[in-house]
Amino acid sequence: MTTIRFPPLTESDASARRRSTVVIGLLGASGRSSLFTHQQLISILSSLPDPAFILTRSGRYAAIFGGKDIRHYHDGSGLVGRSMFEVLKQEKAQWFAAEIEKALSSGVLHIVEYQLSGSDVKGAGDGPAHAIWFEGRVQALDFPVDGEPAVVWVASNITEKNETQQKLRQLSETDALTGLYNRRKLIATLDDRLAAFEREKSQTSLLVFDLDNFKRINDEMGHHMGDAALIEIARLCRQHLSQSDVIARFGGDEFVIVMPGTESGNALEIAERLRKHVPAALRDCLRHESTISGGVSDFRFSDKSTDDILRRADEGLYHSKRTGRDRVSIL
Repeated sequence: MTTIRFPPLTESDASARRRSTVVIGLLGASGRSSLFTHQQLISILSSLPDPAFILTRSGRYAAIFGGKDIRHYHDGSGLVGRSMFEVLKQEKAQWFAAEIEKALSSGVLHIVEYQLSGSDVKGAGDGPAHAIWFEGRVQALDFPVDGEPAVVWVASNITEKNETQQKLRQLSETDALTGLYNRRKLIATLDDRLAAFEREKSQTSLLVFDLDNFKRINDEMGHHMGDAALIEIARLCRQHLSQSDVIARFGGDEFVIVMPGTESGNALEIAERLRKHVPAALRDCLRHESTISGGVSDFRFSDKSTDDILRRADEGLYHSKRTGRDRVSIL
């Protein structure tokens, strides 16, 4: 049996004594360890790259181990003995307290992702203005700490991983030429809006349009000028459409705009305003005037899939082409 003796403690040793008490709890009431001494276990826990917080139900930092990866973490030893409600803004502290309660209630590993920035911390001073993302792995302890139920909360900095994932997601959803969303993102958006329409009767309208005589621009002026025309159309869409609208390049010179919360009549007015700006913008950009033709539709209760609304908008586009171009139609 390993006998654990503590040296006499001064007042400044309170944090060390608190941490040792937690280690004894982690070892078990007997304090047995077949491989490591008590001091070796403290050294191991202190060497963890990610910080491990011992947090009580009331939100008190009972002990902190690890966090030695200085690329991602600051020294958190000053938190020991303090409450989350002292160091965090009320809303953020309440969120942490709720997650601790979930881990205590379930008794199983609880995993959460969350962000922290300087604005979340009281008196943060020159803390980071940008959000830092963490994955928290929270496990209830089977012994009380400071007379309270407690958890161990291991916080892993996943900011770089999240940034990489966001970049990959953006690449997978974005048209390389125009920077607009691509077909994949468009279809996913339409699927979501159709589900909202079926569930909440929340209407969405759709505009499909393309450049009139786009092939002539490519043939007479070169593909680089055709690309320039598409980029200018994308710019016009961003300038004249709402931030809530989803703008996508569907392929070639065809664009699709999803307008959540918009009836087809209002969508037609928006489409007309966009159409009227195109000739002058292309004349300034390409020294060549061109127009667009389009079709507008909205969801209907008879729609079985997003293909139905796309088909109706396409029919409106083809009707605009057949009846003279430079117009937007609703069928």
